[in-house]
Amino acid sequence: MIPRIDLAALTAQDDDALAAMKTAATDIGFATVHNTALSAERVSRVIETYRAFFKLPEASKAAYDMARTGSNRGWGASGSEQVDPDANPDYKQVFDCGLTLPEGDPRLLNPFYAANLWPVEPADFKDVISAYYEDACAVAMDVLHGVAASVGLSARTFEGAFDAPMALLRGNYYPARPARAGAKDFGIATHTDYGCLTLLATDGSSGLEVRKRGGGWIPVSAPPREFVINFGEMMEMWSDGVIRATPHRVVGGVDERISVPLFFNPAYETNVAPVGSSSVILAGDHLSARYNETYIHLKKD
Repeated sequence: MIPRIDLAALTAQDDDALAAMKTAATDIGFATVHNTALSAERVSRVIETYRAFFKLPEASKAAYDMARTGSNRGWGASGSEQVDPDANPDYKQVFDCGLTLPEGDPRLLNPFYAANLWPVEPADFKDVISAYYEDACAVAMDVLHGVAASVGLSARTFEGAFDAPMALLRGNYYPARPARAGAKDFGIATHTDYGCLTLLATDGSSGLEVRKRGGGWIPVSAPPREFVINFGEMMEMWSDGVIRATPHRVVGGVDERISVPLFFNPAYETNVAPVGSSSVILAGDHLSARYNETYIHLKKD
């Protein structure tokens, strides 16, 4: 059973909410959260804004194709990612954006802080998505403080680490599973997330499956007023294995599906080696290595 957690109760350090989050963090790797600052209406507008973009002709979307960049900003066509080297490239489409920095900021030269590519259609895309990015980051930070409290970590563990986050907001468009699809074709193949915490909004459609520790799969979904959360490899490493990253996938079905994950990651220079160790592992180095294995346009020959 995947825990369902009231975020307001977690923030207030309610015993039941803390116990549920501890189970999610240290065992299952997934939970759903509700009672956040993001309303169903707000999330639905974000989803429909992404949907309007994905429905544009390919030629219109190609103007924002991230394959022309050295970063993960803009549109990714079907087949632009391969999260499992033993599977075919994922057949979903994506649109990625990140932290907006002022013009002239030297960090813009870093691919993790590159300038965003904003479509002109739909007309309100930039306003809707950039505002959601800011507010979703705030919700993710609240979740992260609750996670720390649930497993006995000090809130200072994360203090200052997210001032300039490498947080990536993504719109995922999963079309109906193609008729040609075979055993190696997925909307997104089996993987663990690479970063710290993922805050996932969905249109309520089914499709996401979480791998059970003993084998088999658990379907998980959430209406637009609730969020699926899970933990990535960086968090597992940072917590010295206390918090678990769990494999998951989307096989795809007869209906299209849109999801909006916020991959909430700390600043590039953050040391994410196990707390208390003498090692140094930069968050940016970890993500760079994993992205270079996944994004087709970043893969090295």
